[in-house]
Amino acid sequence: MKKIQVYDPALCCSTGVCGVDADQALISFSADVEWARQQGAQIERFNLAQQPIAFAENQIVKAFLEHSAEDGLPLILLDGAIILSGRYPSRTELASWINILPPDAAKPAKSCCSGRNCC
Repeated sequence: MKKIQVYDPALCCSTGVCGVDADQALISFSADVEWARQQGAQIERFNLAQQPIAFAENQIVKAFLEHSAEDGLPLILLDGAIILSGRYPSRTELASWINILPPDAAKPAKSCCSGRNCC
């Protein structure tokens, strides 16, 4: 399976989902990461405040930060290549990158057709 690496900006904890004013984007992304891991995804997250060495040791990440600084984070790598920056991916994006069915794929398509009369 493909490997996703997430380079987060400086967060107060490993997921950023702490305190009374947690960012909804971080809450959603943390849930999406947990969902993807349950589907077998290999996802690593690195927090700039807690793991600065991980940022400095990866040449792609280091070069990215030299160009865009922390404002460009989060930075998402797929198998070592930049796939997204500046925002967190959706659950559907995560699913497509690792070739698993997105959460809505199991639901049958809704149809407005009933009998002979179609809209």
